[in-house]
Amino acid sequence: MEMNPREELKKLREKKRLELHERKGNENIIEILIGMGSSGIASGAKNVLQALNETLEERGISNAIIRKTGSLGLDHAEPTLEIRMNGMPDIIYGKVTPDVTRRIVDRHILGRELVCGHVFDKPAQDVVKEPKHAL
Repeated sequence: MEMNPREELKKLREKKRLELHERKGNENIIEILIGMGSSGIASGAKNVLQALNETLEERGISNAIIRKTGSLGLDHAEPTLEIRMNGMPDIIYGKVTPDVTRRIVDRHILGRELVCGHVFDKPAQDVVKEPKHAL
C-alpha cells in the first residue's frame, strides 16, 4: 500500500522538528530570528531588536536566544521576526514595530497565542490552532 504524500510530509516534518529539539538539548529554549538584511535594517529592524531585548529583560524571559540573520525571504513584510518555541508552530511575523514586538512577546511567547494581523508565514492548517479570540 502506497503512503499518501501529505502523510509522508507530516511524518517528515515531525521527525525533523524532534531532531531540532534534540540538537538544542533544551526544549524550553525560545529561538527568535530577526531579519537583519539590508531591507530589514532599512525598515527598522534595529529598533525592533532593541525593543525585543528590552521587553525580554522586562518580562524576565531568560531562555530566549536572539539570532540575527539575513532576509527571511519576506522583504515586502520587513522587519520580520521568526519565533521557534516548544508547543507552538514556527511563525514568521512581518511588519513588526517596537509596539508589535512587545505584543509578540506578551501574546505569543507568554500567552501562546498568535498575534493576528502580523502573521506572514505559518505552517499548514493542521498544525496551527487559531486563537479563541481576535488579537
